[in-house]
Amino acid sequence: MKTIDFIFDFASPNAYLAYKALPPVLERTGAELNIIPCLLGGIFKLTGNEAPWLKYANVKGPNDYAMLEMRRFIEKHRFTKFRINPHFPPNTLLLMRALVAADAEGVKTPFVEAGLAAMWEEERNMSEPAVIADVLKRAGLDADTLLQRAQEAPAKEQLAANTSRAVDRGAFGVPTFFVGDEMFFGKERLGQIEELLAA
Repeated sequence: MKTIDFIFDFASPNAYLAYKALPPVLERTGAELNIIPCLLGGIFKLTGNEAPWLKYANVKGPNDYAMLEMRRFIEKHRFTKFRINPHFPPNTLLLMRALVAADAEGVKTPFVEAGLAAMWEEERNMSEPAVIADVLKRAGLDADTLLQRAQEAPAKEQLAANTSRAVDRGAFGVPTFFVGDEMFFGKERLGQIEELLAA
Protein backbone atom coordinates (compact mmCIF):
# COMPACT_ATOMS: atom_id res chain seq x y z
CA MET A 1 0.00 0.00 0.00
CA LYS A 2 1.33 3.43 -0.98
CA THR A 3 1.26 5.87 1.92
CA ILE A 4 1.28 9.64 2.26
CA ASP A 5 2.65 10.76 5.62
CA PHE A 6 1.01 14.06 6.54
CA ILE A 7 2.91 16.17 9.10
CA PHE A 8 -0.11 17.76 10.74
CA ASP A 9 -1.18 20.43 13.22
CA PHE A 10 -4.65 21.96 13.47
CA ALA A 11 -3.00 25.39 13.83
CA SER A 12 -2.33 25.65 10.09
CA PRO A 13 -5.18 26.79 7.83
CA ASN A 14 -3.28 25.17 4.99
CA ALA A 15 -3.45 21.84 6.83
CA TYR A 16 -7.24 22.15 6.69
CA LEU A 17 -7.19 23.03 2.99
CA ALA A 18 -4.78 20.20 2.15
CA TYR A 19 -6.80 17.66 4.13
CA LYS A 20 -9.97 18.67 2.33
CA ALA A 21 -8.28 18.46 -1.08
CA LEU A 22 -6.66 15.07 -0.50
CA PRO A 23 -9.59 12.61 -0.86
CA PRO A 24 -9.68 12.67 -4.69
CA VAL A 25 -5.90 12.16 -4.78
CA LEU A 26 -6.21 9.19 -2.43
CA GLU A 27 -9.05 7.75 -4.49
CA ARG A 28 -7.21 8.08 -7.81
CA THR A 29 -3.91 6.69 -6.51
CA GLY A 30 -5.15 4.11 -4.02
CA ALA A 31 -2.82 5.62 -1.43
CA GLU A 32 -3.43 5.60 2.29
CA LEU A 33 -3.19 8.80 4.36
CA ASN A 34 -1.13 8.63 7.55
CA ILE A 35 -1.69 11.74 9.64
CA ILE A 36 1.23 12.30 12.00
CA PRO A 37 0.37 14.69 14.85
CA CYS A 38 3.19 17.21 15.35
CA LEU A 39 3.43 20.56 17.10
CA LEU A 40 3.96 23.33 14.57
CA GLY A 41 5.44 25.61 17.21
CA GLY A 42 7.88 22.84 18.09
CA ILE A 43 8.87 22.45 14.44
CA PHE A 44 9.51 26.18 14.21
CA LYS A 45 11.57 26.12 17.40
CA LEU A 46 13.68 23.16 16.31
CA THR A 47 14.36 24.58 12.84
CA GLY A 48 14.64 28.29 13.67
CA ASN A 49 11.68 28.91 11.38
CA GLU A 50 8.67 31.11 12.11
CA ALA A 51 5.21 31.62 10.73
CA PRO A 52 5.25 33.38 7.35
CA TRP A 53 2.89 36.09 8.56
CA LEU A 54 5.53 36.98 11.17
CA LYS A 55 8.59 36.34 9.03
CA TYR A 56 7.36 38.58 6.22
CA ALA A 57 5.50 41.13 8.36
CA ASN A 58 7.79 43.95 7.20
CA VAL A 59 8.34 42.72 3.64
CA LYS A 60 6.13 44.06 0.86
CA GLY A 61 4.32 41.35 -1.07
CA PRO A 62 4.75 37.83 0.35
CA ASN A 63 1.84 37.78 2.80
CA ASP A 64 -0.51 39.47 0.34
CA TYR A 65 0.47 36.89 -2.28
CA ALA A 66 -0.03 34.04 0.19
CA MET A 67 -3.59 35.25 0.80
CA LEU A 68 -4.19 35.54 -2.95
CA GLU A 69 -2.95 31.98 -3.48
CA MET A 70 -5.15 30.76 -0.61
CA ARG A 71 -8.21 32.42 -2.15
CA ARG A 72 -7.44 30.78 -5.50
CA PHE A 73 -7.11 27.37 -3.86
CA ILE A 74 -10.37 27.81 -1.95
CA GLU A 75 -12.21 28.90 -5.08
CA LYS A 76 -10.78 26.08 -7.17
CA HIS A 77 -11.91 23.44 -4.69
CA ARG A 78 -15.10 25.26 -3.66
CA PHE A 79 -14.31 25.13 0.04
CA THR A 80 -17.16 27.45 0.91
CA LYS A 81 -17.19 26.56 4.62
CA PHE A 82 -13.64 27.78 5.27
CA ARG A 83 -13.23 30.75 7.61
CA ILE A 84 -10.10 32.41 8.98
CA ASN A 85 -10.31 31.73 12.71
CA PRO A 86 -10.64 34.97 14.72
CA HIS A 87 -8.61 33.33 17.52
CA PHE A 88 -5.62 32.79 15.22
CA PRO A 89 -2.91 31.92 16.02
CA PRO A 90 -4.18 29.22 18.38
CA ASN A 91 -2.26 27.35 21.03
CA THR A 92 -2.86 23.76 19.92
CA LEU A 93 -0.67 21.94 22.46
CA LEU A 94 -3.57 20.32 24.34
CA LEU A 95 -5.50 19.66 21.15
CA MET A 96 -2.54 17.96 19.50
CA ARG A 97 -1.80 15.85 22.59
CA ALA A 98 -5.45 14.82 22.58
CA LEU A 99 -5.11 13.87 18.91
CA VAL A 100 -2.23 11.56 19.86
CA ALA A 101 -4.52 10.02 22.49
CA ALA A 102 -7.29 9.71 19.89
CA ASP A 103 -4.89 7.89 17.57
CA ALA A 104 -4.09 5.42 20.34
CA GLU A 105 -7.83 4.94 20.93
CA GLY A 106 -8.52 4.30 17.24
CA VAL A 107 -10.59 7.46 16.68
CA LYS A 108 -8.02 9.65 14.92
CA THR A 109 -10.08 10.35 11.78
CA PRO A 110 -13.27 11.57 13.51
CA PHE A 111 -11.11 13.62 15.88
CA VAL A 112 -9.26 15.26 12.98
CA GLU A 113 -12.48 16.04 11.14
CA ALA A 114 -14.19 17.47 14.22
CA GLY A 115 -11.18 19.56 15.14
CA LEU A 116 -10.65 20.95 11.65
CA ALA A 117 -14.32 21.86 11.29
CA ALA A 118 -14.36 23.58 14.67
CA MET A 119 -11.17 25.52 13.96
CA TRP A 120 -11.59 26.47 10.30
CA GLU A 121 -15.34 26.42 9.70
CA GLU A 122 -17.04 27.17 13.01
CA GLU A 123 -14.46 29.70 14.29
CA ARG A 124 -14.21 28.02 17.71
CA ASN A 125 -11.40 28.90 20.11
CA MET A 126 -9.59 25.57 20.14
CA SER A 127 -7.00 26.80 22.62
CA GLU A 128 -9.62 26.45 25.38
CA PRO A 129 -10.03 23.05 27.08
CA ALA A 130 -13.77 23.55 27.59
CA VAL A 131 -14.25 24.32 23.91
CA ILE A 132 -12.23 21.27 22.89
CA ALA A 133 -14.34 19.11 25.22
CA ASP A 134 -17.56 20.49 23.74
CA VAL A 135 -16.38 19.90 20.17
CA LEU A 136 -15.36 16.32 20.94
CA LYS A 137 -18.60 15.52 22.73
CA ARG A 138 -20.65 16.91 19.86
CA ALA A 139 -18.67 14.59 17.55
CA GLY A 140 -19.62 11.62 19.70
CA LEU A 141 -16.13 11.17 21.12
CA ASP A 142 -15.17 10.46 24.73
CA ALA A 143 -13.88 13.93 25.53
CA ASP A 144 -13.17 13.24 29.19
CA THR A 145 -10.98 10.24 28.46
CA LEU A 146 -9.16 11.86 25.56
CA LEU A 147 -8.40 15.06 27.48
CA GLN A 148 -7.25 13.06 30.48
CA ARG A 149 -4.95 10.97 28.29
CA ALA A 150 -3.66 14.18 26.69
CA GLN A 151 -2.27 15.22 30.08
CA GLU A 152 -0.43 11.94 30.62
CA ALA A 153 3.18 11.15 29.76
CA PRO A 154 2.62 8.79 26.81
CA ALA A 155 0.70 11.39 24.76
CA LYS A 156 3.12 14.18 25.66
CA GLU A 157 6.15 12.07 24.81
CA GLN A 158 4.66 10.78 21.56
CA LEU A 159 3.84 14.27 20.31
CA ALA A 160 7.36 15.46 21.13
CA ALA A 161 8.87 12.42 19.43
CA ASN A 162 6.69 12.88 16.33
CA THR A 163 7.74 16.51 16.11
CA SER A 164 11.45 15.74 16.45
CA ARG A 165 11.20 12.93 13.93
CA ALA A 166 9.44 15.20 11.42
CA VAL A 167 12.26 17.74 11.71
CA ASP A 168 14.84 14.98 11.35
CA ARG A 169 13.13 13.99 8.08
CA GLY A 170 13.39 17.57 6.81
CA ALA A 171 10.09 19.19 7.81
CA PHE A 172 10.16 22.90 8.62
CA GLY A 173 6.44 23.67 8.58
CA VAL A 174 2.90 22.38 8.07
CA PRO A 175 1.55 20.92 5.86
CA THR A 176 4.50 18.72 4.96
CA PHE A 177 4.06 15.39 3.22
CA PHE A 178 6.37 12.41 2.72
CA VAL A 179 6.00 9.63 0.19
CA GLY A 180 8.79 7.32 1.22
CA ASP A 181 11.85 9.57 1.45
CA GLU A 182 10.43 12.22 -0.89
CA MET A 183 9.31 15.39 0.91
CA PHE A 184 6.71 17.88 -0.31
CA PHE A 185 5.82 21.13 1.47
CA GLY A 186 2.54 22.98 1.06
CA LYS A 187 -0.93 22.27 -0.24
CA GLU A 188 0.18 23.32 -3.71
CA ARG A 189 2.29 20.15 -3.98
CA LEU A 190 -0.62 17.71 -4.04
CA GLY A 191 -0.34 17.42 -7.82
CA GLN A 192 3.33 16.49 -7.55
CA ILE A 193 2.49 13.92 -4.89
CA GLU A 194 -0.13 12.38 -7.15
CA GLU A 195 2.33 12.25 -10.06
CA LEU A 196 4.86 10.42 -7.91
CA LEU A 197 2.29 7.95 -6.64
CA ALA A 198 1.06 7.28 -10.17
CA ALA A 199 4.56 6.79 -11.61
